Amino acid sequence: MKLLRYLLIFLPISLIGELMGVSKPLIFVFSALSIIPLAGIMGEATEAISCYAGPRIGGFLNATFGNATELIIAFFAMKAGLFDVVKASIAGSVIGNILLVLGLSMLVGGTKYKTQYFNQKTIDVTASMLLFAVIGLSIPAVFTHTVDASLLTTRYEGLSVVVAVIMFVIYLLSLVFSFYSHKDLYATETGEEEETASHWSLKKSIFILVAATVLIGIESELFVGSVESMTETLGLSEFFVGIILVPIIGNAAEHSTAVMMALKNKMNVAVEIALGSSLQIILFVTPILILLSLLFSPMSIVFNTFELVALIFSVLIANRIASDGESNWLEGVQLVAVYVIIAAAFFIL
Repeated sequence: MKLLRYLLIFLPISLIGELMGVSKPLIFVFSALSIIPLAGIMGEATEAISCYAGPRIGGFLNATFGNATELIIAFFAMKAGLFDVVKASIAGSVIGNILLVLGLSMLVGGTKYKTQYFNQKTIDVTASMLLFAVIGLSIPAVFTHTVDASLLTTRYEGLSVVVAVIMFVIYLLSLVFSFYSHKDLYATETGEEEETASHWSLKKSIFILVAATVLIGIESELFVGSVESMTETLGLSEFFVGIILVPIIGNAAEHSTAVMMALKNKMNVAVEIALGSSLQIILFVTPILILLSLLFSPMSIVFNTFELVALIFSVLIANRIASDGESNWLEGVQLVAVYVIIAAAFFIL
């Protein structure tokens, strides 16, 4: 995490480069590199506030700000009309968390420990919720792909909004389930956590959180503004940028945390980061984006066929892994291999 802070040097470089009219592909690289440490700092500030707010409110803050960076990037992309990038980033976040993050965690942790174990009950709840969420997310796309286009009239345009509202309600209910009605399911996991005291004061934590959010907003606007030029220069598709680059940039700090937890044999935390983050993307980030798009140009939740297939199979894999409560390095290799195959397919798209 500390090594990521050296990338903060790209924050002034990107701003100065934009003022001096540096080429857009360079601005894309500079802004991307500056977003990575800012996302990590935002995560630290959220954790510090959690120490003062208590476990319940802290859990809500972590759930809310866990994917804030991606939400901000996606918002500016949506505002710029890059709907393909936004939807690809949603699919890419879920796929990346399950296949890449979880895979690397199992691979790295498995090289140190022959077999690693995690709380099967809590992870199974998250995996089951994830399966439900991706089914709900896929309905508009399946509907659009199967119904004759001539039959799609304006009365179906609100389907994505209806799905978004239902998803957000389910997200709120999942918080009630986790922190109130069934909090005993998480008692063992919570009890194993070490007591930590914040090294920042509450005022300092809030100030850093606000400052990091503002700076990420500025850098995200630079990042999104250079996407089209960068894709034309390098010959990359917007799908590849959305499904591979945006999720990696937005969640680099969180990804490194999951791998570090696996190295410490804390697979409960590593698996929950990977699956829990995917669940937040579908139930929290996606509905917010759909509802915010009503302020500009309405965005539908319609994925292309390949995105749909990759999403569904990734979530099925997550449920399979959660079923036995243990992992090893070979499972990690398999997950990463599938991710590389998917990335290669989008690269040549």
